[in-house]
Amino acid sequence: MEDVVWAFAVPLIIFMIFVAPIWLILHYRSKRQVGQGLSEDERAQLVQLSQQAEKMADRIATLERLLDEDSPQWRNKA
Repeated sequence: MEDVVWAFAVPLIIFMIFVAPIWLILHYRSKRQVGQGLSEDERAQLVQLSQQAEKMADRIATLERLLDEDSPQWRNKA
């Protein structure tokens, strides 16, 4: 019976001493990074991508308007 107790106790003790603290540290470090939000570089990149998307949307609208004027049936061909 005592051997069975040690068979469960030793791995549990090793887990609590080594694995659990590292696990907790990594867990809360990742939570803190997620909670901080975007960095300045990420914000700048997001603004740049947003501006590029707006330009592309304008270009697509212009192309569709030109195609509607030049070839009104172009949408039905697809």
